[in-house]
Amino acid sequence: MKVKIRIMLPVLLTVVFCLSWAHADNATAKKAPAAQPKSFIAAYYFHGNFRCPTCRKMEQYSREAIEKYFGEQLKNGVVVFQTINIDEPENQHFVQDYQLVTKSLVLVKYENGKQTAWKNLPAIWQNVGDQTAFFQYIKKEVAAYL
Repeated sequence: MKVKIRIMLPVLLTVVFCLSWAHADNATAKKAPAAQPKSFIAAYYFHGNFRCPTCRKMEQYSREAIEKYFGEQLKNGVVVFQTINIDEPENQHFVQDYQLVTKSLVLVKYENGKQTAWKNLPAIWQNVGDQTAFFQYIKKEVAAYL
């Protein structure tokens, strides 16, 4: 019996840690602004369960660029940034909704509470090796949607 406990306890602790870490990683992405205006731009970074360093960097750069250039709009809800795991069953519809084939940053325009346009930003893949180019690309594309 003691042998089973010695073997199972580290396994159970590892599972609990991994589950709590995964939940914390996604929980922050699901928060919405306190007072969401009826017209706003959403920047959705879509990822799956497997997240390589490049994918995490694209998410980080996307978030940082939007915070840097659109901080005031983020505060007042005119711009929203959200990460979404498309491997979760409730999010799988986004694959078809936005024709996703890989990790992606998609801008979605909402007017009067309804989606009116969207645009996938595929050049995040080409620019991930150059932070300045990446930031400028995001700045240009978000500004065009505002």
